[in-house]
Amino acid sequence: MSRQAASLEREAGATLFERRSDGVRLTPAGLTLLRHARTILDTLTAAERDLTGTAPRTEAVRLGVFLSAGSVVLPVMLGRLAASDPHLTVTTVEGTTPGLTRALRAGSIDLAVLTSRPPHRPPDGESPRLHTETVEDTELVVAVPATGVFAGRTSVHVDELVDAPWIAAPSCGPSRCSASGRGCPGARASSTPPATG
Repeated sequence: MSRQAASLEREAGATLFERRSDGVRLTPAGLTLLRHARTILDTLTAAERDLTGTAPRTEAVRLGVFLSAGSVVLPVMLGRLAASDPHLTVTTVEGTTPGLTRALRAGSIDLAVLTSRPPHRPPDGESPRLHTETVEDTELVVAVPATGVFAGRTSVHVDELVDAPWIAAPSCGPSRCSASGRGCPGARASSTPPATG
C-alpha cells in the first residue's frame, strides 16, 4: 500500500498523505484529489447508466448529523424529504461538527447538519468554503439543582457550561465522555444547527 501511495504522490506532484504515529491522514492536496476522484467515478457511473439505458431507482444521499439531531431534528426532516422526494434513500452518520466537516471535505458524506452558535462562522478555515445555511435557531434549556452555581438564574451562557458536571456529557475525541462526568474542555454547546452541503 505504501508503494501505491508513494506512486500516487509522484504522479500528483504533491504530498497527499500525512503519515503520523496514529495512522495516515489526507493533506489538503489529498482531500482535493479525493474530491475530484469521487466526481470522476460518479461521472463514469452516470455515463455507463446513460449508455446502457439503466436509470437508478433511487438516489443515495449520505447525511451526517450532530449527535442529538438524530432524535430531535432528523425525524421531521426525513419525513418531509420522503414526501417530497421519494426516490432518495438517506443513510445517516452521527458525529461531531469537526468530524462531520472533515467527512464533507473528504467526500464520505454529501451534506451535514452541524451545530454552531452566534456569530456563525464557517466550520473550518479551508478553501473552498463550505456552503452553510441556518436551518433553525433553538434555545437550549439547562436543568440545574435548586442550590449551586446556576440556581435562581434565568439565563446561562454556554461558555459557563464547559466545565460544569453533566449527566450526559457531550462527545469529546474518538470516544464519548462517560455519563455523569465533567464537561469536556473546549466542548461547544450549541444554539443553532446549520445545514451544510
